[in-house]
Amino acid sequence: MNKPNLVYILADDMGYGDLSCLNENSKIQTQHLDRMASEGMSFKDAHSTSAVCTPSRYSLLTGRYNWRSTLKSGVLNGYGSPLLEDDRMTVASFLRDQGYATACFGKWHLGWEWGRDSDGELDFSRAVKGGPVAHGFDHFFGIAASLDFPPYVWVEDDQPTTTDIRRLDPEKEGYTGQRFMRAGEIAADLIPEQVLPEITSRTCAFIQEQAAIGQPFYAYMPLPSPHTPILPSAAFEGASGTNAYGDFCLMTDDVVGQVMVALEEAGVAENTILIFTADNGCSPQADFEALAAVGHQPSYHFRGHKADIYEGGHRIPLLTRWPAAIQAGTSCDETVCLADLLATVADIHDVSLPNHAAEDSVSNLGLWRGSAADPVREATVHHSINGSFSIRKGCWKLEFCPGSGGWSFPRPGSDDLQGLPSIQLYDLEADVGERANLEAEHPEIVAELGALMRQYVTAGRSTPGEPQSNTGPEFWPQLEALQV
Repeated sequence: MNKPNLVYILADDMGYGDLSCLNENSKIQTQHLDRMASEGMSFKDAHSTSAVCTPSRYSLLTGRYNWRSTLKSGVLNGYGSPLLEDDRMTVASFLRDQGYATACFGKWHLGWEWGRDSDGELDFSRAVKGGPVAHGFDHFFGIAASLDFPPYVWVEDDQPTTTDIRRLDPEKEGYTGQRFMRAGEIAADLIPEQVLPEITSRTCAFIQEQAAIGQPFYAYMPLPSPHTPILPSAAFEGASGTNAYGDFCLMTDDVVGQVMVALEEAGVAENTILIFTADNGCSPQADFEALAAVGHQPSYHFRGHKADIYEGGHRIPLLTRWPAAIQAGTSCDETVCLADLLATVADIHDVSLPNHAAEDSVSNLGLWRGSAADPVREATVHHSINGSFSIRKGCWKLEFCPGSGGWSFPRPGSDDLQGLPSIQLYDLEADVGERANLEAEHPEIVAELGALMRQYVTAGRSTPGEPQSNTGPEFWPQLEALQV
C-alpha cells in the first residue's frame, strides 16, 4: 500500500453530544460527520489531554502530556511565546521526514516569537519565529489564536499578511454574548466571518494540489469553530433549530463535508486517513440553558464542560475514516487519547521513535484494524484549566482535587468546596456521570492510581522507555495534590 495521506480536523470547543452520530438525542443533525462515522470508526471513550485548547494542541502534535511542558495550567494568550520546544519531534516533522508535504490551516495557538520594534511593541512588518514552519510544517496559513484574542491578523508561513491594522468598532464588531469578541486591533484584510471559509478553501486546494503531483500529504486543520465568536454564515442561521451555537456546529459539519468532497474529487479518499475530533469539551458560551430548553446537551450524559476535570471537559468526539484499512460503520469502546497520533503514524510507517519523543503516545493502529487484543493504554492522565490532575485506568478515575478544577460547580476557590474530600474516585462503568465519590470505600484503588500517577510524573513518560525530564521546574504547586 502506498503511504496514506492524513487530514486531521480539530474542532474548537465542540462537545461529544454535538454530533448526532454519537448522541441519539442530539438536536443538531450533523449529516456529514454522521456519514464519516458510517464510513469509518467512531470512538466512544476518546480524550484530549487537557480540558482547554493550548495544552491539548501541544499534546496532539508531540505525543507528550501538556503538563510536561512549561505550561502547567491555563492557556497561552494570543501573542504568547512558543510553547513547543525547539528540538521536539511533532507529527508534522515526523511525516515530513517520511516524504510528506505538510501544511497547517487554521488556529495555531501554540505561540510565536513576534516581531517587535525598538520599543518592544508588536511590529507586523517583521517576520515571526517559532510557529508552525519551525515545527515540521512546510506551509501555514491562519490565525495566531482564537478570534476573540486581539489583535487579529492572518499569518502565512512566518509573515503576517498585512501591516495595516485598524481598531475594532465596538458598535459594529465588539460583539457580546454568543458573538463575543474582545475589543482590540484587527488586520484590515481579516474578516472574522470569512476565517472558517478561507481556511476550508485553502485546505481543499492543498489536497487537490498534492494529489495532482502524487506526493503523500498531511493537512492539519485546527478550526476556529464552534469557539466564540459564534459566527454562522447566512446559509446556516436558524438551520439547526437550536441557537446560533448549534448553527455554527452545522457550519463546522459542512467543513467536513467539503473536505470529503475534495478528497473524492482528487481521487485519494480510499487511502487517506481522515480524522475529526475536538480540543476539549463544549464551552458555556454555547448557552447551555438555551440548548437544554430545546432538549440538547453538548456534553451528552457526562458531567461538566470545557475547563473541567470531569468527563465533559476532556471526553471528546473522535471519528476516523480510512477506507483502505478501517472497516466502515465500526465503533471502539477502548480508552484513547489525542496524544496517541504520533505513535500511531510511526506504527503505520513501521518506524521506531526515539526515547525523547512521544513519551505519552500509544499506537491506535491495532484498534483501527480491529486486531488489538488488550487495552492499548495502561492509563490516561487528564488535566483541567487550573492544572488539576486525574488518572483513568479501566473503569476507575481518580481526580486529585475536591471539585471541578475548572468552571463548573463546585469551582476551585469557592465556598462550595467546604467539607468535600480532597480527592475524588469514580467508577465510570457504574457511574459515568461522576456523582458517587468512592474514595473512602476503595483506599486500595486510590493508593494504586496515586502511585501510578506519581510514577508517570517522575519518569517523564507513561510509556516504556528510558526516563526523561519534564520541561521547566521539577516541582510545581499542582503536584502537591498527588501525595495521596
